[in-house]
Amino acid sequence: MEPPPKDRAMLKEYVETWRRAGPALEAIRRQEARVTEVQMAVRQLFGDGTLVQSWPRLYTSGLVEQQAWFAKLRK
Repeated sequence: MEPPPKDRAMLKEYVETWRRAGPALEAIRRQEARVTEVQMAVRQLFGDGTLVQSWPRLYTSGLVEQQAWFAKLRK
């Protein structure tokens, strides 16, 4: 079923607005990705740093350790 012409025009305007904003939003996303420190972002997400330590670089994927942290978060 086709939306009414008024709704169709509003939807087209909505889509066009996001299409025009896309490049600017992508530029903002890229800039934020360049300047954001991963460790700081993780601390902001998970709290006071008890889950994040300044451990030496691991030479494995860390998947087992990651799952252990997620298990602690569930508790």
